[in-house]
Amino acid sequence: MLRVGIAGIGFMGMVHHLSYAKLRGVKVAAIADPSAEKRAGDWRSIKGNFGPPGAKMDLSGVATYESVDEMIADPSLDAIDVTLPPALHADVACRALAAGKHVFCEKPMAMRLADCDRMVRAAQRTQANGAGKQLYIGHVLPYFPEYAWALKEIESGKHGALLGGAFKRVISDPAWLTHYWDADRVGGPMLDLHIHDAHFIRLAFGKPAGVTTRGRMRNGLPEHWTTQFDFGDEGVAVTATSGTINQQGRPFQHGFEIHLERATLVFDFAVIGGEGAYLCPPTLLTHDGKAKRPKLAGDDPMDAFKAELREVVRCLQSDEPSPVLGAELARDAIQLCQAQSKSLATGRRVKV
Repeated sequence: MLRVGIAGIGFMGMVHHLSYAKLRGVKVAAIADPSAEKRAGDWRSIKGNFGPPGAKMDLSGVATYESVDEMIADPSLDAIDVTLPPALHADVACRALAAGKHVFCEKPMAMRLADCDRMVRAAQRTQANGAGKQLYIGHVLPYFPEYAWALKEIESGKHGALLGGAFKRVISDPAWLTHYWDADRVGGPMLDLHIHDAHFIRLAFGKPAGVTTRGRMRNGLPEHWTTQFDFGDEGVAVTATSGTINQQGRPFQHGFEIHLERATLVFDFAVIGGEGAYLCPPTLLTHDGKAKRPKLAGDDPMDAFKAELREVVRCLQSDEPSPVLGAELARDAIQLCQAQSKSLATGRRVKV
């Protein structure tokens, strides 16, 4: 039985706790949070934009710690699940790895590329000294049904080579989040929002040679932008539009159009006026003129987190890296975001 300790009980910590409870071979054996209320199991103050509301939790059999370092020192734990604010990810992950624990850390991996590199080196040191601890980063988007379907169609090879794509992820300004536009705490929509598509683009297309980004800034951070990802002589054309708008009537929209030699994959979803609906359902446009709509299971976002954590458990039990949740992929996504921010600020193409 894999024994996990969750560092930080906010919305994402609660989502992970509920998801682990649905999986075999794993148990949340400990939590760490400075709130005595949360350590006592009263999670009613937790709120999110999907999933069940916070409730009173039965934490019998779960060790509770006020300090993350106290939990890391618990010899009975196999892994630490880091759901703390992003600025704390690197330090806690490195300390947990050094203490002989596997680490699963929520996205974004860290606020800066140098911290990502520090996390990767910490995991590599455990491999070199024989401890062999894994570092995974929580990029859940590939487990959402539309994106899992797209990856499956791409990787099947039956539609020919990947030619390019256009991605979109835009939200209304989350004015209720006090630190959203703080470069040192959250990083704005580039690191909180677009990081999903940066990771997916890196996963599906590989690493581009450079980026060119145009748009607008706010508080020194990208607010809304479009990026052209340059894959050099490969002929692959990829763009992404992301950021925030100031009108609250459409709080969320995401979608893609992915081009292959013999097919195009399209999908667009938005929440408008409080109701979520497909503007274009997942559709496969075939070379013979047909439009096919696959039947996709798992429209509850909680299902994606369950699938993501199932992959973590599988990889830890088999002692192997994850092709989707690997730290170096997540590190590259941060590098792409930093390059886009620099391109937008300078008005120049930036090498990756």
